[in-house]
Amino acid sequence: MINKNKKYGSCLCGKNKFYTMCKPLRSVACYCRYCQLRTGSIFGVTYWFEKLNLKFNKKHLKAYTFTTESGNKFKTFSCKNCSSSIYWEISHLKNQVGIAAGIYDKPSFWNKIEKEIFTRTRPKFLKSFSNNNFLKSPTYKPKKKDPKYLQG
Repeated sequence: MINKNKKYGSCLCGKNKFYTMCKPLRSVACYCRYCQLRTGSIFGVTYWFEKLNLKFNKKHLKAYTFTTESGNKFKTFSCKNCSSSIYWEISHLKNQVGIAAGIYDKPSFWNKIEKEIFTRTRPKFLKSFSNNNFLKSPTYKPKKKDPKYLQG
């Protein structure tokens, strides 16, 4: 039986090969400063999966962990060789991983963006992708203030 929901991806250099085995739990466009700095772009698009649905055929990763304003541990995984951002885990989203939507092979962006978060830092020239928009994240509960370069 062919699994039509099985999607493959890899980093820029090909040293990391992975696949997911189902449709994502949700798809989110995020304009927070963390995603802007993590991607080097004005937003990040994430497909969220249960961790058990992410499988690697080849793995050559490095990890970086930081604490968000809300006190959550954010651990991002990228290629040791080419530094492509592949996936991340956030401590309050137990057993879930966020995967960069653009890292899939032949990215067709096969899943619609269901919501946008931290639209307070979305550039004015960029139109909304979704009718489900939040100035912040619904789970945003700051416990500390980020340094100025991280504020948005």
